[in-house]
Amino acid sequence: MTKELKIDKVFLISVALLTVAGFFIFTSASLGLLARDGATFQSVAMNQSIGLILGIIAFFVMSKIHYRNLRKHAFYILLCAIVLNLLLFVPAFSLDHGGASRWIDLGFVTFQPSEFMKIAFIIYFAAWLSSLKDKIGSFKHGIVPYVVIVTILGILLLSQPDTDTLVVIAGTGMIMLFAAGARIRHILLLALVMLGMLLLVVTFRPYVKQRIMTFLNHTSDPQGSGYQIQQSLIAIGSGQITGRGFGQSVQKFNYLPEPIGDSIFAVSAEEFGFIGSVILIILFLLFFIRSVKISANSTDSFGGLAALGIAILIIVESFMNISSMLGIIPLSGMPLLFVSHGGTALIITLGAAGIIANISKHQKT
Repeated sequence: MTKELKIDKVFLISVALLTVAGFFIFTSASLGLLARDGATFQSVAMNQSIGLILGIIAFFVMSKIHYRNLRKHAFYILLCAIVLNLLLFVPAFSLDHGGASRWIDLGFVTFQPSEFMKIAFIIYFAAWLSSLKDKIGSFKHGIVPYVVIVTILGILLLSQPDTDTLVVIAGTGMIMLFAAGARIRHILLLALVMLGMLLLVVTFRPYVKQRIMTFLNHTSDPQGSGYQIQQSLIAIGSGQITGRGFGQSVQKFNYLPEPIGDSIFAVSAEEFGFIGSVILIILFLLFFIRSVKISANSTDSFGGLAALGIAILIIVESFMNISSMLGIIPLSGMPLLFVSHGGTALIITLGAAGIIANISKHQKT
């Protein structure tokens, strides 16, 4: 039997705590911008505040919309995401930053369409997999559609270029395939092919190769390619057990590149120390574990796969950011979701969390 319940309380608490913690960490990290350029600080603070407000609205709106409506319109949601990403190739709309064209500039607002593509892919792929039923184990109906979809999205993303988003989408899709019942040998074969494609990207994309070389030897170029990871490790080490205290980071002032973006975990670790970092990681794990439980108790396969896909996407992106700042993996450029600067990512993340919240209202009883 099923009935509409209230939003899962533990899940709601995890989202609320991550949002509040993210707001305070971002506020402190952005003080580094205030010291450098007051105008930049005001602009960033305003954009993030608007993103937070719109994100909270998105959460509550998506928590009210029955998730099965997303399944009905899954194809059009993905098509909309593809069209938005195609606009990046129209000079009148594209905004270049750091050698990449990943932002659409409408004059009054800028946003990153790849953030929407991630969720659109999950919704569409969950709808596709849930329609296959017992055919998912076949190579034709399971693996081939996945390869076709990822290839189309991959062409768009690599052209921006945005290798990290492609890796996250491809990895999330494979886990969804496995959860839906695809054969393990097919998944392993697919993983090998994807690894080979990644090696090709590394070969032909110098900046990706440079990230890997820096990862293998952090100290090889401390004033060049290794500068960010060196400064990040200094910040994290300076935090020790309890941290310097809120607002007391030294590294965010003229040392850490992107203190409100890629490097924000390093700022957090410096100010709140090992204890604060562990608490933040626990909050992400609580969000993930509760999302997986909601996925397992979903009344249908679409809801289960959608909740699982969103949970995997958020935890993988966030842990990629944390791991890269710790030097465990190469620098990824992935944001620390709920925390890093980026109104688009915050709105999409909270909106996606709203989808899981709605799924939690329609669980097995």
